[in-house]
Amino acid sequence: MRLDRRRADEMREVFLTRRAQKFPAGSALIEVGNTKVLCAATIEDHVPHFLKGTGTGWLTAEYSMLPGSATERIQRERSSKMSGRTAEIQRLIGRALRAVTDLSLIGERTITIDCDVLQADGGTRTASITGAFVALVEACETIYKVGNAFPVKDFVAAISAGLTSDGEKILDLCYAEDSTAAADCNVVMTGAGELVEVQITAEKNPFTRAQLNELLDLAQHGIDELISAQKDALGRELVWRVGRVG
Repeated sequence: MRLDRRRADEMREVFLTRRAQKFPAGSALIEVGNTKVLCAATIEDHVPHFLKGTGTGWLTAEYSMLPGSATERIQRERSSKMSGRTAEIQRLIGRALRAVTDLSLIGERTITIDCDVLQADGGTRTASITGAFVALVEACETIYKVGNAFPVKDFVAAISAGLTSDGEKILDLCYAEDSTAAADCNVVMTGAGELVEVQITAEKNPFTRAQLNELLDLAQHGIDELISAQKDALGRELVWRVGRVG
């Protein structure tokens, strides 16, 4: 049994709530155990200079841990003093969502995804990606024209898997497990089972290729559950839009 008495292959309880905010084009609150992230998608009628005149849009992401999200107060970050961790996570969220979005279908618009961590207990980056996808689909619905292809081509979600100090493979690490893990792996995967990103690091001893493959299989099991939660949150009226070509 783990610290919270879960099985090795058991995820924390997940809650995904649509329309968590009134004003963004799309929004979602995701709760994974004690981790809570508010995700919002805003659409603006402009693009970066390198895309002007191309007819293609852009998607970018911002991530922040709010001051009261951890056991000790976290200082608010300014863009000029952004930590390397924050910059890395923002790029990861953007890459994950762009991997399943056809930006040529949104016109010369920019979709900005904001992920604000309300409470952190491990897995904030993976929860951000999973919740942000729901906000993205909801936002794209506001600019979608019936008969055209829908901009979001497939589902995408993310989860962690890791190795304990005694070599046991576990899914969806909370902070206490993450801080003592022998290896920690973050996996971003589409609904078709294609990998977008794999981030894995050994803390003390190296791991084998076979162990990596087993962690990927474990992560896929969790991502299947997360995509099911995304579908439940979106409801039938939006699930059928994803991947629609006309």
